[in-house]
Amino acid sequence: MPPKQDKASKIAKAMAGGKAKKKKWSKGRTKDKANNAVVFDKLTYDKLFKEVPTYKLITPSVLVDRLRINGSLARVAVRDLAAKGLIKPIVISKKQMIYTRATKDEDVPAATEKVEKKKVQKKKAEEEEEDDE
Repeated sequence: MPPKQDKASKIAKAMAGGKAKKKKWSKGRTKDKANNAVVFDKLTYDKLFKEVPTYKLITPSVLVDRLRINGSLARVAVRDLAAKGLIKPIVISKKQMIYTRATKDEDVPAATEKVEKKKVQKKKAEEEEEDDE
């Protein structure tokens, strides 16, 4: 039979054993803030006209990624390149514009013509509405 312990030693053991460290929650992972340009600087503008027409896939999101510009600037840049004939459209919708590099043997791409036709039709419709009023 083990030796008897006094009350004080029993209380001391009970108090010591019950103290566990509280669980510490991990810090939530934070995403790095993208520091994209809002306005073109000279280097980025030159890179836009030099390198972008050689990309196989050109979308605003690709330009945001590679040139570190914001989305609205990328959309304007894509439209500008298409207007100058440096890239040709594949799919143009409200949500996403997909372009590819222009080849020398092609004239004005069909998708660009469709967009231009839609703009003309929209303007005619607006003019007719104004005339009716």
